[in-house]
Amino acid sequence: MVAAKSKVPFYGTAEQEENLKKVINSLKDQKGCLIPILQEAQGIYGYLPIEVQTIISDELGVPLEKIYGVVTFYSFFSLYPKGKYQISVCLGTACYVKGSGTIFSSLKEKLGIEDGQCTPDGKFSLDSCRCVGACGLAPVMMINDDVYGRLTKNELDSILAKYN
Repeated sequence: MVAAKSKVPFYGTAEQEENLKKVINSLKDQKGCLIPILQEAQGIYGYLPIEVQTIISDELGVPLEKIYGVVTFYSFFSLYPKGKYQISVCLGTACYVKGSGTIFSSLKEKLGIEDGQCTPDGKFSLDSCRCVGACGLAPVMMINDDVYGRLTKNELDSILAKYN
């Protein structure tokens, strides 16, 4: 399986790459070092694009396919950057029964991105989540720390406009 190319250009700096290589060099002789290195890399870059995975692959001598497999297996790793406004839509049972699936699909269409991705301008990222603890307000969406409950898809345009 080939990774979908991010719509957001990669803007890694020489300083970030230098920091990553220091991390790799300090951990590479430890058994099971790949996940700690990936965690540190995500801390440095904010996500793990193919460019970062390639650096890790080259430095460790580990096939890129193995690194990609680990990154895509664990949900705490992200292949895409997060936007200035991070949208999370609850797809837990209470919210889903009340229509959050439709809201999530509408947001994907409006923003032109998939789950876990970021818009090309870096403004919005979209993630599904399982529960935000506001089941009484189902369906629920969060944008950064702002909670929107009892949502309908007709409200999405006006909510998104607040963040322009």
